[in-house]
Amino acid sequence: MSGVKGDGSPPLVRPLLAEGLGSALLAALVVGSGIAAQQLSDDVGLQLLENAAATAAGLFAIILMFGPVSGAHFNPVVSLADAVFGGLPWRTAAAYVPVQALGCIAGAVLANAMFAAPAVSISTTERATGPHLLAEVVATAGLVLVIFSLARSGRAATAPAAVAAYIGAAYWFTSSTSFANPAITIGRMFSDTFAGIAPSSAPAFVLAQLIGGALGVVLIRVLYPALRSEQAARAVLPADASTPR
Repeated sequence: MSGVKGDGSPPLVRPLLAEGLGSALLAALVVGSGIAAQQLSDDVGLQLLENAAATAAGLFAIILMFGPVSGAHFNPVVSLADAVFGGLPWRTAAAYVPVQALGCIAGAVLANAMFAAPAVSISTTERATGPHLLAEVVATAGLVLVIFSLARSGRAATAPAAVAAYIGAAYWFTSSTSFANPAITIGRMFSDTFAGIAPSSAPAFVLAQLIGGALGVVLIRVLYPALRSEQAARAVLPADASTPR
């Protein structure tokens, strides 16, 4: 891998690898802990608690792991919002999005394999109801608010804990269990398990998430209109100097 491109800009290889690996780990966390929860208990409430706790704890760790390399987005909505705020070039955001989706698919397949389930099993769980879609708008808007309110107020270092706590809580206060991420929505289609979502439900979920993301961006602009240069909207953690900006 070359160190620097001819035009002086750093390569995208490292941040793309970080986004792909992080997205795969996120999907493995969500899907794998859901499968384990199903195997350990017949109580749906306990299954959800186990799934939420594992996801929140694991998300905290992988944000810390990959944040300095790519910003630890693992979510197209976060990458697009970061581009809107000027923290990420649009070309980089465009490169992040497919890598995040492919990473989440790979992570779901990996989780299936780790639990001796068919590597690819298309989910049959229908989720696209009105209340679920409203919940996805709320969950995604809230996620954008958490991330960029911290970035715009000089508190980005607290983002890993805040994001993990928010996602863990959103499992419970939203009827959809807070997907809040188009990439993870796509990945979860490939596991017919506790965390899965049927392909017929996924497009509506993704649309609701994009609407929620746009709402979150508008609210951030209203609530945090001033942005000092050192507080550029770079989420979730400030990436190091080798990350393309």
